[in-house]
Amino acid sequence: MESTRQQKIARLVQKETGLIFQQESRELCRGALVTVTKANITSDLSVARIYLSLFATTDKKGLLDHIRQHGKEIRHHLGNRVHTQLRIIPELQFFLDDSLDYIEKIDDLLKS
Repeated sequence: MESTRQQKIARLVQKETGLIFQQESRELCRGALVTVTKANITSDLSVARIYLSLFATTDKKGLLDHIRQHGKEIRHHLGNRVHTQLRIIPELQFFLDDSLDYIEKIDDLLKS
């Protein structure tokens, strides 16, 4: 069960990383559309697990690896945005959120 503080920080991290992908990291995304679908914060507030949906790309795994390689740069941008609200900027871990692909697959199965 997440505490209220964890939930607030998770929402803040989700919102700000989404804006970072939208505004500052066009070259990082390689022309793909990246959406931050969910963010979870550990109980000690040191690690943020960020789930991404990737659109308009054929190589999702390659793009996710590329984003992971530039995680420190994204964390730096996040720190510049939220330094007045957080004392310690959490370490960022990126994961692929395939729930939309799963929903689409189930929908296709139901139609056939």
